[in-house]
Amino acid sequence: MDSYGQHMFTDAVRAEQDRLGLAERFEKIYRNRFRDGLDEDTRAFIATRTSFYMATVGETGWPYAQHRGGPPGFLKLIDDTTLGFADYKGNRQFISRGNLSDNDRVSLFLMDFPRQARLKVIGHAHMVDAGDDPDLAAKLATEGEGPVERLTTIRITAFDWNCPKYILPRYTQDEVTALVAPHLASRDAAIETLSNRLRELGEDPAALITPTKEDPT
Repeated sequence: MDSYGQHMFTDAVRAEQDRLGLAERFEKIYRNRFRDGLDEDTRAFIATRTSFYMATVGETGWPYAQHRGGPPGFLKLIDDTTLGFADYKGNRQFISRGNLSDNDRVSLFLMDFPRQARLKVIGHAHMVDAGDDPDLAAKLATEGEGPVERLTTIRITAFDWNCPKYILPRYTQDEVTALVAPHLASRDAAIETLSNRLRELGEDPAALITPTKEDPT
């Protein structure tokens, strides 16, 4: 794979870096950042994403960013240099598909908000109807997501990790549940212990928390 800076640091970008005294710094960082393929950590990161953003460019020159989401693993690793995902029924505008028919370059952002991590990927994408490649459709389909309409494969040109600065941590419902579950279990155990003690003393725990008719609450 190429170095990410090889494609992103154009003459205009380098001129701005040089103006701010940063050109040499980035030249050193990206000089030898070539990769044979996706390393183990990057593969694991991709395999656990539940969403990503993909940008294409239309004939008018305007970029178009589209969100894709699904259960962990919906963005699949076909091999060390290729990603793929199944496309299901959406708003039927077909902007990404139309853009790709003229320019197959894409840019992906993959986010991990709880861990404040961001993976940037650039590559060449190819989209086909699911019926044109049943074997690939079976490989990319995600159970429970409905019938697959289109298939997208992305041959990775380069990827890069961004710094975590300014990424505000956010959590899915499942992640919040996993975080608070141990605390809830500890609380429930304490309540059960106190309830048993009250029963030993002849009290009904339920009566202590059930509002009476005179209770305005």
